Amino acid sequence: MTYEHFVSAQSVFLWATFAIALVMGAVVNKTNFCTMGAVSDWINMGDTGRLRAWILAIAVGVLGVTALQAAGLVNLNGTFPPYRQNNLVWLENVLGGALFGIGMTLASGCGNKTLIRIGGGNLKSVMVLGVIGLIAYFMINPFPGSDKTLYSTLFYPWTNPTAVALTTNQDLGAMLFGDKVATGRIVMGAVIGVLLLIWAFKSPDFRGSFDNILGGLVVGLAVLAAWYVTSNIRISADGDILSLQAYVQDWDLYAPADTLRPAAAGPLAPQSFTFINPMGQTLGYVASGFNRTLLTFGIMALAGVLAGSLLWSLISRSFRIEWFASVRDFFNHLVGAILMGFGGVLAMGCTIGQGITGFSTLALGSIFTFIAIVLGSAITMKVQYAMMMRAA
Repeated sequence: MTYEHFVSAQSVFLWATFAIALVMGAVVNKTNFCTMGAVSDWINMGDTGRLRAWILAIAVGVLGVTALQAAGLVNLNGTFPPYRQNNLVWLENVLGGALFGIGMTLASGCGNKTLIRIGGGNLKSVMVLGVIGLIAYFMINPFPGSDKTLYSTLFYPWTNPTAVALTTNQDLGAMLFGDKVATGRIVMGAVIGVLLLIWAFKSPDFRGSFDNILGGLVVGLAVLAAWYVTSNIRISADGDILSLQAYVQDWDLYAPADTLRPAAAGPLAPQSFTFINPMGQTLGYVASGFNRTLLTFGIMALAGVLAGSLLWSLISRSFRIEWFASVRDFFNHLVGAILMGFGGVLAMGCTIGQGITGFSTLALGSIFTFIAIVLGSAITMKVQYAMMMRAA
């Protein structure tokens, strides 16, 4: 997809994102696809239906990315965020994932579920969105009048020294196959994707659940669609064919004087769905008075999921206003939102951003984060159950 003008290319980039997210939001609401619910059903009831839906989404993502890479339709070595970077921040992946897993359990859902619940009329999730957005924003952006962020103050001094500098990218294909990276990515993607797919469909109950299969398929395909769209929008400028990111990086060389320059080039790189950093981006966008230069993939994805959920809630007549049941309920959601804000940025993603999008690249850090999120959530549920039994 090559365009003559930056404005046209950027509009397609943003509105295609919104459209894909709209479909995903509606289907997630309809099917009750929920990563926190997946862990809860498994831990508390032994029901793996929604967990298999999550695994199906991952399998679709892994197999799809493997096919797109092999066909030369995506290049995931320079994504936003940089999932395959050769700097393995394993402690941040694990700690951030655990914090996020605890937080999503306390706040009744992950970042994506928060948006789905808002679309369904849940006012508790509006507070969760605001708190996550505030924490996420200042984890990345400095405080007013300072060059310090929450990340640089609270985490960087002791987490960064533990990072491992790899000699290759951190995806499994590159790490295990040496110079034969392309072959390694095909082999690892095919093997892991097929194994995940087999496990997902191994259960007769899952095979008979239309909603679980639909939810997993659509979420996985939405992640793939976003990878494809953001990797294939180009601009023809002075005889050169450039990506949106490259065009903005060389803005003064190519752009007409009357064209509005985006605030940053990074958010125009190839990417797919994640929801914690975009909540911070959305807060900054609203606080700026809706400055168009701050409009990003993440903001459009957030808006699309919310709109899709609202649309399905209205169509199905399931829209219901919901508020906190008690002061304890309020504080659980507040603490959960704070932990998700810290954890989601520290781990560089959430149950969707690392658990599906990042996992689709087979980045080791994404796999660490996925495991840490599940363990953090599962342990929190066990603790909650033990406390409830003691109170009874």
